[in-house]
Amino acid sequence: MATVSGLALETATARLGGRTVLDGVSLSVGAGQFVALVGPNGAGKSSVIRALVGLLPLSGGRALLGGTDVAALSPRERAGRAAYLPQERRIAWNLPAVEVAALGAPFLQAGEALERARRALAEVEAAHLADRGVAEMSGGERARVLLARALATEAAALMVDEPIAGLDPEAQLMVLERLRARADAGQAVLASLHDLPLAVRFADRVIVLDHGQVAADGAPLEALTPDILSAVFGLTARWVEGPDGPLLSAGRRAPSPVHS
Repeated sequence: MATVSGLALETATARLGGRTVLDGVSLSVGAGQFVALVGPNGAGKSSVIRALVGLLPLSGGRALLGGTDVAALSPRERAGRAAYLPQERRIAWNLPAVEVAALGAPFLQAGEALERARRALAEVEAAHLADRGVAEMSGGERARVLLARALATEAAALMVDEPIAGLDPEAQLMVLERLRARADAGQAVLASLHDLPLAVRFADRVIVLDHGQVAADGAPLEALTPDILSAVFGLTARWVEGPDGPLLSAGRRAPSPVHS
């Protein structure tokens, strides 16, 4: 698996704050694939991504980038193999957007980095923000700039943690279209998402996490079956065909009766 995968976890186990956050997780994302990582809050989605970029040490198993154990790579080598967009969107300094985006290409000469940053800003429809300070932007505008920073890396793998959280519907679609395009161009793309219909619409595969374990991994509708939606998400649900793809018709599963 490791030799052909853009990124992979092999029976990965990790603890955080005394709690097991990954429990024998195995998964892979190959070049040219867009894989959506879904699951309830606390299921381990961010932990998977942080383990893959070397920010969460493993107590067992391996994390691999391009077939090489992440633990054996230097920070510079990791940065060259994988771009990472965390959930946190806070930017400490009021830098122009183009300079923030250029941080995604730190190993290029300054002029080349800025040129790549401008291309990435245009890719996320934010070219008009290039010279504006990020502290003067809305949250949605800053989210575009930070995505541009990740895209500017142009690494073989791209990992993004909740990239559409807090965005308006049009911006959510734009982000997912860009991630889909990056996968179609050959990158290995892994994105954690909460919106299940959008995951089904854009991803090649869906990996469902539950309590730090893989509950399902497959084509979107094969992974998100009614049984999985019930067991993992607590939903009584079925998929119906909509004009732009499958829609989720869902309600909360009735809670178990409490006996005195």
